[in-house]
Amino acid sequence: MTSALPTIPGFEQHRIQVADGVALHTAVGGSGSPVVLLHGFPQTHLMWRHVAADLAADHTVICPDLRGYGASDKPADTDGATYAKRVMAADTVALARALGHERFALAGHDRGALVAFRTALDHPAVVTHLACLDVLPTLDMWQVMHGTGAAVGFHLYLMAQPPGLPERMIAAAPDDFFGHFLDLWARNPKAVPAPVRAVYLAACRAAVPSIVADYRASAGIDLAHDQADRDAGRVLDMPVTVLQQDWGTALGFDARALWSAWARRLTHRTVDCGHFMAEEAPEQVTEELRELLAR
Repeated sequence: MTSALPTIPGFEQHRIQVADGVALHTAVGGSGSPVVLLHGFPQTHLMWRHVAADLAADHTVICPDLRGYGASDKPADTDGATYAKRVMAADTVALARALGHERFALAGHDRGALVAFRTALDHPAVVTHLACLDVLPTLDMWQVMHGTGAAVGFHLYLMAQPPGLPERMIAAAPDDFFGHFLDLWARNPKAVPAPVRAVYLAACRAAVPSIVADYRASAGIDLAHDQADRDAGRVLDMPVTVLQQDWGTALGFDARALWSAWARRLTHRTVDCGHFMAEEAPEQVTEELRELLAR
């Protein structure tokens, strides 16, 4: 007998069309004002299992696998824009709309935070509140990566290379590659138990080309979109909460100042846990999200 795959307790699983040829696997639970939660790398929507179950007590909580990840569709990247965060932001808006929500609060972790950030910039009338966990906007991220300290982000440079070599290298040992980040970035490895880790690794193993395309977009079209917004002076007016580890001290930048340039109503907090904070410190993350939603 085989055991069932881990799920978010009490959530229903849906497959929702968001664009031509693209459907997102989505877990939905609870009732009340909508909150969309976007996962990071190398994870799936399951990373939100603790936070989502708590928020579902008084919110409709929507947890998709991003395009290219998990059980969602993985279209081939033919033009360098298929995994642009602008395109993935449009997925997010279409997803919420398909579920009957024209406006919603939005939280993202890691890659999902970049999608959330772009969604809020491109659709400010749709996103009521924004939370970004342990990430910098793409433009700022590339500007602070320098010297030997940038070695922590070696995967950013690897997956920024032209199509072909990165995909072959990662596909040669996918569990070693993706497992490296699960091991390195978790301060509390027990926060990602073996059954959940197995889900993450299996999902990534089946999605190497699309994951690389997502990262490659951040060295190309995503960077151009951020620069255009910076040049135009666009900023976020909704309440924004950013939770981060203290990467600024290690790499020599002021994370609060960088985020303040993008968000007028910013709450920035440094957290004392590893990168996978929704799994390592779910109570704190939930408390911060509830505080944001009350603003």
